[in-house]
Formats: sequence, C-alpha cells, structure tokens
Amino acid sequence: MKASVCARYGPPEVLQLREVPKPVPRDEEILVKVFATTVARGDVRMRGFAVPFWQWLPARLYLGVRKPKRAVLGMELAGEVEAFGRNVTRFSKGDRVFAFAGFGFGAHAEYICLPENGARAEEGLVALMPANMSFAEAAAATGGALTALRFMRNGRICPGQRVLIYGASGSLGTFAVQLAKHFGAEVTGVCSAANLELVRSLGADRVIDYAATDFAAGDLRYDFVFDAVARTSRRRCRRALKKGGIFLSAHDARGSSAIRTEDLVFLKSLIEAGKVRSVIDRTYTLEQIVEAHRYVDLGHKKGNVVVTVAR
Repeated sequence: MKASVCARYGPPEVLQLREVPKPVPRDEEILVKVFATTVARGDVRMRGFAVPFWQWLPARLYLGVRKPKRAVLGMELAGEVEAFGRNVTRFSKGDRVFAFAGFGFGAHAEYICLPENGARAEEGLVALMPANMSFAEAAAATGGALTALRFMRNGRICPGQRVLIYGASGSLGTFAVQLAKHFGAEVTGVCSAANLELVRSLGADRVIDYAATDFAAGDLRYDFVFDAVARTSRRRCRRALKKGGIFLSAHDARGSSAIRTEDLVFLKSLIEAGKVRSVIDRTYTLEQIVEAHRYVDLGHKKGNVVVTVAR
C-alpha cells in the first residue's frame, strides 16, 4: 500500500510517498481503508519536532531520539472497514467509520488498523461515521473536535455563561465555538478580520478582530477563556476573566487527556442533529502531502486541511 513516510525530522520535503506493507488486523482490531485524512498541527509538529522546550526530552523519548518512531503521520481519518479480527463484534465489513488514530499516528496511508474498543486516545478511537457527512468532513471531525470537547468540559460551561474563544477560526477554535454554543454559552470569537464572517456563521454571538481590538481591554468579563492556538497568556487574559473564571490554553495537556470512544459517539450525535459541522479550508491528495504540510506550516489555515486517499 502507499503511505506518506517521515523518515527524519525536518521540513515538509522530508516526507516521501512509499510502498509499505499493508497491515493485518489483530484479533481485537479492524482494518480500515482510508478515504480521507487531515494534516493537523500535531502532524507538522511531529514532522518538524516543534515542541515547547519543557517538553523536549520527554517528547524525544516518546517520538524518537534521532528520527520518528512513527514514520507514518496522520491522526484523523474516515474510511470503510475492509476486514477485522476474530474477536471484533461492533463492526462489519463495509461499515463507514471515522476515527482518531491518536498519538500512534498512521492515518497518512491507504490502510490502518485500529482497536475496536480503544480505551484511550493513545490507542486510537473509532465509531460509525455520521450519516450526514462526507468522508472528508468526517475525517476533519475527529481529533480537533474531540480535543475541543474535552476543553469545553474542563471549562465547566453552564447555560448563560460568557465564553471567549481566542483563535476561533482554526480546527480547535471552530469546534470550540460550536460546542460552547451547544452547552448554552454566550460566545465571543477572536480571529483575523478575514475570518469574522466564518466564525459568526458557526454561531458566535460576538466576533473580534484581534488586530484591531484588544479583547482583554473591553468591559466584558468572561467565565471561561480558551486560547485555541496557544498564542496568548494567562496573565494577559486575567483582565478579561470574572472572579473565579477559568483560563485554558491549547498547550494544556488536560485538553487531550481522558478522551474516550463515547466522546466520538457523542460528537456523531451532535453532527447528525445539525449542531456541529466541519470547516474545511483546503483539500489535497496523498500525492500532494508535501504541499499540504507547507500550507499548514504557514499557520493561517481556517478549520481543517483534508487529504483524500482512496478515490
């Protein structure tokens, strides 16, 4: 099968499209034919080893000291079950699924094996695909949406609270806006002028151009401020918080911990109810994976960058 292989850390050009062995599912695994995946911030960080300095040593030990242990990147995918192990009961051949491959990566390939009942994000989580989504939309509705859901729950959002999403037009931000609205919050989104209408269309009650207005200098105070792009600080946001308000950043590990399969099933229900949708900025083919990484490296993507695999 074809796969995008990252044999060493570096710029997008280190990625190579190669023929690699097709995986065989274990007794508790399903084999998924990948129709669509994404290039997420986690992928480009892994490829270029762009991690905060305090995470350098543990990240090197986990990801690989001299080169990546997980040479095939990709954390998000949607596809079709082609085969399964003898102990699998939840899925059948031909089922359309969407999945978060997690920190084992592996989605930038024509096939991937995933555990039927992954207990943690590190193992991979999979569920039946929303009936009202294409493969591209479904692939984009996994990792970013799951992480945003965890952050919104950690923010303890209650109906009527004021929530501010900084970086509201990225993958995390677009899902955070929609989920905060679902939980009953009054939502303010902060983004660039070019994305104000996009964020408003996702349900934000108020939108702020970060280049024109300092959100922390206004009169409004928020119960929860979420920095979805890790580009502001707790100190700066303190002025915008109510007494006892919560600030969380995308760098906070609590956002990706404790994600479960039931969270993916919950997102499926919201998507099918029309309360959450994917935002897709650009679409590439697997053969264009280098170009996709170059674009994400620029740091200006709106929502998600999708890569189509099977055609």
